[in-house]
Amino acid sequence: MAERFGGRFSPTPQGTDASPPPHEAPPSRAERRTAWLFAVAVPFALKAFFQDPAGLARYLAAFGLLVGAAWLTREGVRAAETYAARRSARRPAFPRKIAGSALTGLGLFLGAWGGPDLVGPLLLCGIGAALHHFAFGADPLRDKGMAGLDPFQQDRVARIVAEGEGHLAEMRTAAERTRDRAILARVERFAVTARALFRTVEEDPRDLTAARRWLGVYLMGARDATIKFADLWARSHAPAARADYEALLDDLETTFARRTTALLEDNRTDLDIEISVLRDRLKREGVRLADPAPATVESDHVQRP
Repeated sequence: MAERFGGRFSPTPQGTDASPPPHEAPPSRAERRTAWLFAVAVPFALKAFFQDPAGLARYLAAFGLLVGAAWLTREGVRAAETYAARRSARRPAFPRKIAGSALTGLGLFLGAWGGPDLVGPLLLCGIGAALHHFAFGADPLRDKGMAGLDPFQQDRVARIVAEGEGHLAEMRTAAERTRDRAILARVERFAVTARALFRTVEEDPRDLTAARRWLGVYLMGARDATIKFADLWARSHAPAARADYEALLDDLETTFARRTTALLEDNRTDLDIEISVLRDRLKREGVRLADPAPATVESDHVQRP
């Protein structure tokens, strides 16, 4: 089936959204640098086929260790950037960048080792591991923004958010089957709105009860509707079905955005209450608190005598 491509001078059917789908953020500079780690491993693979059997095994092992180190480092960089982007997050379950440093040193040791002398290979191992650590740093080793939160509730939130991400992934796969860029863009924008609710619940797991229906039933219904629409669109290209599906996404996006706003307002109300209670308690303890100074508004017209 031909795929419709849009552009500045491309005609667009009325009633459809011509805006392009939101693109994922490009790889960061640190993630792009991990490509050099894969390149470092290639010479060992090429040199392996010009060695005796023992040398072949040793160079191939060095190649495998260096490729594994590069892959672990890339995943560790992504995990660290995700950790840094959130106000509250758990530390990565496995320190990938630290493991990448260790594997880099071990791979260089095997690649340089070929005789009784171990001083040179050990020096290369230490230098390689140290340079890797200085280039990419260590993994986050502690949770942030998790003080006072129930670990059991955090696990529930993580599990439900993972299920929600799975529903969004299935929606995108179904939208791609329509080969319609406007439909895919519409699904992507709904996913952005849904993920805003995910982040709100992750930052305060106490909101899970209020958002459970949106994270489960509504997302599951949106997934099922997208799959059915993709099947129907592949058979008939019915404009009425497209209009109904887009109206459904509009309603869902509005509902998700309102729920996110309501949760944020509830959190602000809770904070104001806690501050008020704290101020009252300090006053009872005899601590004098300065009242906030009222804002002064200067007149634009100054009367002169």
